[in-house]
Amino acid sequence: MLGTDRHGSSVPAPYRSRDARWSAAKETLPVATMPLHRRAPGRSRPGGLRRAARGLVVLVAAAAVGAGLLAAPAYAEPSVDEIEAQIDKQWEKLEPTIEQYNKVRSQLRVNKQKSKSLEKKIQPLALETELAMNRVADLASRYYITGPSKEIGVVLLNSKPNELGEQMAFLDRLASQERRELEGVMKIRKKYDDQKAKLDALIADQETKAKQLAAKKKQIDAEIKRLERSLPVTTVKTTNCPTINGVVSDAARTAIRTACAQVGKPYVWGATGPNSFDCSGLTQYAYRAAGISLTHFTGAQWNEGKAISRSDARPGDLVFFFSDLHHVGLYLGNNQMVHAARAGKPVNVSPITTMPLAGFRRPG
Repeated sequence: MLGTDRHGSSVPAPYRSRDARWSAAKETLPVATMPLHRRAPGRSRPGGLRRAARGLVVLVAAAAVGAGLLAAPAYAEPSVDEIEAQIDKQWEKLEPTIEQYNKVRSQLRVNKQKSKSLEKKIQPLALETELAMNRVADLASRYYITGPSKEIGVVLLNSKPNELGEQMAFLDRLASQERRELEGVMKIRKKYDDQKAKLDALIADQETKAKQLAAKKKQIDAEIKRLERSLPVTTVKTTNCPTINGVVSDAARTAIRTACAQVGKPYVWGATGPNSFDCSGLTQYAYRAAGISLTHFTGAQWNEGKAISRSDARPGDLVFFFSDLHHVGLYLGNNQMVHAARAGKPVNVSPITTMPLAGFRRPG
């Protein structure tokens, strides 16, 4: 098969150039066109790349979490010390609020008393003003009805010529006097009314402040109670004793709360409460509240409890002193106890190191 070269000469097909063969092929083969909405092969969309990248990140993160690398830290419950610190902060807010409340209430009482005192002064002035106004009104009404000529006629008919001037002057003085008295009374009353108005405004402001402070106090009180409720069950918090942790026994918790509530009450020999105690009377009273019966005698209480070593002693145990066991207290931990000490000293919290220790017993 012959062809022609670029100069027009005939050239066998095998010897034609590559460009010539490609040109011939283009002339003889149909050319396919690509639709506009299709992309050429090998060109990826940017959105697809982003989706692929995101998928890769998710897979990596999932793997990391599964391996524990990105695991969120576990929530730790606040410790007793942390809760106590929060309670202390709330108390720091509460005490100034209480004192401000007390101040406003004191001022309010004083100002209300002043207001009552002014009211007592104003009442007679109001009556006097009313009477004076009635007299003036009476004069005015008579003057309006009868006219001035009748007043003068009365004077002329009932007076001698030499007395006429005096009578006219008297009528003028009478009217002037009524006017002056009324003006004087109204001036004093206005003074008291102005004072009372200022005082009433101050009272209203103080009553508003007292309500606001009472609401704030209630809010802080509620927060303190919430924090106290968040303390572990094994923590005993009372007003008169230190906060005690690790009280496992329900009976011990009740006994501690009961004994601490008696702090400040007097020591009376042979007393078992509720207004006074001796040492074994206090421990008997505390454990009776927990449903455990103890004899009102230190020697018997020693035998009624389980023997506990000092190293194993826990809050709520009974702690005894002296070789004859003649004194007992309720152990609080940290070498502290609550006890009815002696005559002349009320129930109090004291160290257990001030007397010779005999041992510990656990009731129940």
